[in-house]
Amino acid sequence: MQIIEVGARKENHLQINWKSPSIDHFCVNMNANNLIIRKGTPHDVSSLLNLIKELAIYEKAEDEVIVTEETLLKDGFGETPLYHLAVAEYEGEVMGIALYYYAYSTWKGRYLYLEDFVVKEAMRGKGIGKPLFKYVVDIAKAEGVKRMGWQVLDWNEPAIRFYETYGADLSTEWLNGRLYFD
Repeated sequence: MQIIEVGARKENHLQINWKSPSIDHFCVNMNANNLIIRKGTPHDVSSLLNLIKELAIYEKAEDEVIVTEETLLKDGFGETPLYHLAVAEYEGEVMGIALYYYAYSTWKGRYLYLEDFVVKEAMRGKGIGKPLFKYVVDIAKAEGVKRMGWQVLDWNEPAIRFYETYGADLSTEWLNGRLYFD
């Protein structure tokens, strides 16, 4: 798998082509050499939980977050990880996360599901999301999955516009079904 890196060369980072037109906006607003897109570690769990809570506030569902750092550590970095984490770090601080896992479609086979994709509110629109999203897309392609999926709220126009730039199919045909257990 080609892994991306931005900034100083480190293991598990992806190399981004900064001449790409989709990255131009980013280059104008930030010092690209200070951005690192990398695989998450247990040390990122506190930042992960903070961004999960920030997303819940944005989605008007703050009271629904019950996950703890301990749960995130166990479920993501324990003996049998249930999720994977990619982080966007700018000047040493986690500014965005992409939490994903693999699932299975009876029609398509193995696929990557992007559970949460969050950039800190103060950093939105500055180009951090593009290389972070590309990192996850590149992982999906390298893993040979048949599709990548996620959800976006129908009122979240900035996110909808972001995903549409990638040619994403944002279907309104399917309804979400859920059961909750205590």
